[in-house]
Amino acid sequence: MSDHLSPLALNALADGELDGESLAQANEHLAGCSLCTTGALHQSLLKSATARAGQRYTPPPHLQERLMHLAAAESSQAERPELRSQVRSSGSRWGTLGWATAAVLLLLFGTALIVQRNLRKAEVASVEHTALVSEVFDQHVATLAGSLPPQVVSTDRHTVKPWFQGKIPFSFNLPENLPKDTTLDGANLAYMRNQPVAQLLYSIGKHRVSVFVSERPSSGAGDSLVDHSGFHVMDFSAGDLEMVAISDVDPARLAELAGAIRRAQTGNQQQHR
Repeated sequence: MSDHLSPLALNALADGELDGESLAQANEHLAGCSLCTTGALHQSLLKSATARAGQRYTPPPHLQERLMHLAAAESSQAERPELRSQVRSSGSRWGTLGWATAAVLLLLFGTALIVQRNLRKAEVASVEHTALVSEVFDQHVATLAGSLPPQVVSTDRHTVKPWFQGKIPFSFNLPENLPKDTTLDGANLAYMRNQPVAQLLYSIGKHRVSVFVSERPSSGAGDSLVDHSGFHVMDFSAGDLEMVAISDVDPARLAELAGAIRRAQTGNQQQHR
């Protein structure tokens, strides 16, 4: 197979729907194609994250019990014989109380729905961020373990940036001045969330760094720093761009590089205005 695997084939591979012959051909192609291997890995991670995000949140038992208790109490009071005459003689008073109870119930239900929606959003965001961290970790480790050089090998930002023209649907800037003992080694075209992104390769001393640059999703989270299997993963943004840096270097030095890349996007944002 000389061509890349189609998105349909990658989806079928992730779902385990390929027959024996097609599976053998796909595995043979993946053995020699890092781009399709990355795409297949992303499809598997996306499938797993989607399955976890599909779990519905239900209101906690104590909230359900409280609502049912309020409804039962209201029904019990309305049926008591000694209260019927009072209800007839002071209907406006009980009407007011009935509306008040309904308002309380409506408020409780509305609060429960808001809490449920916020919890689901937080859960989905957490699942998506966990999948993103795993994805950049896998790609960074694959880059470290691979024997192939970067797709573009250069320490010149004026060579690396133009190389991506026509390959990704956005543009970005590279910093002119890098932190001490930091060098640009080159770049790769990679994929995150099944979208083409730029993988910038840096060295900080003897430590290798990958910085993935992509378009920022509408639900993108704020800046974050997490540890994953001995690596530091820093998620940060600048305007319409999202960057994820990963390395085993000291987090403070990784933050210096992230800050330089973020500041470099100022000129890029002005060009798009």
